[in-house]
Amino acid sequence: MNFAFSEEQEELRGIVRAFLNDKSSEATVRELMETIDGYDPAVWSQMAEQMGLQALVIPEEFGGQGYGFVELVVVLEEMGRRLLCAPYFATVVLGAQTLIHSGDTAAQQDYLPGIASGETIATLAYTEPNGKWDESAVTMTASRDGDVWKLSGTKLYVLDGHTAGLIITAARTDAGVSLFAVSGDADGLTRTALSTMDQTRKQARLEYADVEGRLIGVDGEGWAAIERVLDLAAVALAAEQVGGAQEVLDSSVQYAKDRVQFGRPIGSFQAIKHKCADMLLEVESAKSAAYYAGWCASELNDELPSVASLAKAYCSEAYFHSAAENIQIHGGIGFTWEHPAHLYFKRAKSSELLFGDPTYHRELLAQRIGI
Repeated sequence: MNFAFSEEQEELRGIVRAFLNDKSSEATVRELMETIDGYDPAVWSQMAEQMGLQALVIPEEFGGQGYGFVELVVVLEEMGRRLLCAPYFATVVLGAQTLIHSGDTAAQQDYLPGIASGETIATLAYTEPNGKWDESAVTMTASRDGDVWKLSGTKLYVLDGHTAGLIITAARTDAGVSLFAVSGDADGLTRTALSTMDQTRKQARLEYADVEGRLIGVDGEGWAAIERVLDLAAVALAAEQVGGAQEVLDSSVQYAKDRVQFGRPIGSFQAIKHKCADMLLEVESAKSAAYYAGWCASELNDELPSVASLAKAYCSEAYFHSAAENIQIHGGIGFTWEHPAHLYFKRAKSSELLFGDPTYHRELLAQRIGI
């Protein structure tokens, strides 16, 4: 079985890389991360209209291109490499995938075309102040008032929750965990942008006070869709982490060649050689894990749950370690605000904790394979 990327997939990588090199330079990232919204609407439109990136994995009958998850892995790896500031992960991975796996054809017809065209920014509001990632995390309540559902409670750490026009919200009804579509400007919804360590990925606190929501899928059967989406999100994030890890490895190696100390490049010193060699081993192993997980996600096979946790745990640690070593290899300059090393370090740390840290996913992996 050949797990190498096809010629078309490599061509997609080249096109996306060229686009992001132009539109997501370090200067642009620094500029956007200081804003409240955290993205450039003009570039977001270009991504949709010229590149078709928002439509990539949305089925063709809903206005998408109908590609598989492997293509999404390629795109996300390049986005992780350039620290793209845009609500792409929230919209395409969380929002769109929740709709796709909800089984609600009417909701898919109503919402997916807008996501595919770039008109709709979407997200999944799932986590709460309890900080849990399993089914018990959902304590927000939803009650029926005639023909209308009303949601009350608080959601925290919602990716791009303050700018999303469509918020897929997990809430608990008498039947169990259910999914609801909530408009970003709904009455009773208070959205607050959070101050985060990683300024390149925006998060928000959402407070619901009898907010109207549209039931998506079957009442009480929302957890099955959320569980699948969390596995897909773990795979998608692993791909992002691989892109970032490769970038800091490249930066370290280049600096080790260029920086001269005691009359020779610092890359000639054994300590630096060992750091770079260890980083290379970790990055290549992370690629193997992320790419295989991407294939499992595209096939939606039985291996996906266990492989998703494996990839998330390994890629999280590989990226964080590589980002930390990148600072060490750069020495004094690597600790400064002016150098981009800290941007990758902060993204690596926030990504390590997002959707559960490595310890959580190793425990989840053990449960899933029956240890």
